[in-house]
Amino acid sequence: MGIVNVTPDSFSDGGRHGDADGALRHARRLLGEGADILDIGGESTRPGAVPLPEAEEAARVTPIIEGLAASTDVPLSIDTMKPAVARLAVAAGASMWNDVTALRFADESLAMAAELGCAVVLMHMQGEPRSMQDDPRYDDVVREVAAFLAQRADVALAAGVARDNIWIDPGIGFGKTAAHNLALLRGLPALVALGWPVVLGASRKGFIRGVDPAAKDPGDRLGASLALALAGARAGVAMVRVHDVRPTVQALEMQSALAGEADDG
Repeated sequence: MGIVNVTPDSFSDGGRHGDADGALRHARRLLGEGADILDIGGESTRPGAVPLPEAEEAARVTPIIEGLAASTDVPLSIDTMKPAVARLAVAAGASMWNDVTALRFADESLAMAAELGCAVVLMHMQGEPRSMQDDPRYDDVVREVAAFLAQRADVALAAGVARDNIWIDPGIGFGKTAAHNLALLRGLPALVALGWPVVLGASRKGFIRGVDPAAKDPGDRLGASLALALAGARAGVAMVRVHDVRPTVQALEMQSALAGEADDG
């Protein structure tokens, strides 16, 4: 899953693809690098982010989705917590709704997901983007995140979301310390065992500085991001959400080739 941020304040690439033409060029570049799906977002959810008005968010993302839908068959995902934006995005050509609130943002979110009939990614987040990193606490982060995701999947099913449309995401970096994130990454097999396809979004995340303090700039975290994608694949996640598509594709293909050689030998 290639990341297309149409925002001026994303933690990693804010402002670089903020206009429609720039975002479309970036999206097409990611497709050329081997992205299987593109995730388009118009509102930053970085720590401390301020909420964006619904109309402004929709105005940022719908032209990008319409432009891509008219020129590619690659699936498109809308990264939003707002059901009205999701509805407009699906009408424009998106087939997945990636929601950092796991359909909790608005009373109508669950009903909207069922009505749209698209795939839905339910992500775990403790708190909200503006304050989620203030003081996150867990007794057992893997157990608690797994329980939350299982519960939200059951709620989505009860609301009418098709079983095959439900994906889950542990929410690396969303209301978690570096230690919590590392524990979740070690515990990915337990999340995969829940039976829902898992999306892993760890690319360029700030917790990488806990391992490499020199990686202050998000663009200087490629090595760690590749290691995390490979670890996710080994654990059985269904999708990795990344900024650096080509290096990730190459790393995953090599890991797969090595596993094939081991099986043959």
